[in-house]
Amino acid sequence: MKLSDGVEQAIHCATMLSGLSEGGVLSAAALAEFHGLSVSYLLKHMQALSAAGIVATMPGPKGGYRLARRPEEVTLLDIVLAVEGPAPAFRCAEIRQRGPNPLPGRYFRKPCGINAAMLKAEKAYRAELAKVSIADIMADLEAGDDGGIAARGCAFLELNERKPAR
Repeated sequence: MKLSDGVEQAIHCATMLSGLSEGGVLSAAALAEFHGLSVSYLLKHMQALSAAGIVATMPGPKGGYRLARRPEEVTLLDIVLAVEGPAPAFRCAEIRQRGPNPLPGRYFRKPCGINAAMLKAEKAYRAELAKVSIADIMADLEAGDDGGIAARGCAFLELNERKPAR
């Protein structure tokens, strides 16, 4: 199974947004700059996250993105489904019923064993992704960081976070 680059980008952006102060936002341009991405490509994925209720958008020249839910409430599965859509990765086209000398339908009453195995694997994959939240990703990062990663992110947020007027 191959997921699009957008999944990785969306997860990284969600983790960065989890570090914002209350009411703060980051522009798509800032998110793209930090991750070395194309703004136009990233916007497509941010729109998907917004449509799924994972990020909230603040319009206007001082606008941007922030998480719409607490980091504990956003799972990797939520992000994958937002970016890739809900359809299973494997779609059985019933090719066993094609070709020369087709057999009667009575041979195909039982579901395709290949499809059943693939759907079972996808169910397990999705269950694992549903167990991991953005908060878990951040906790793992902090546990293995000697301070360099946190310092880089904090410095970037200090320069680029758009904070609400007081």
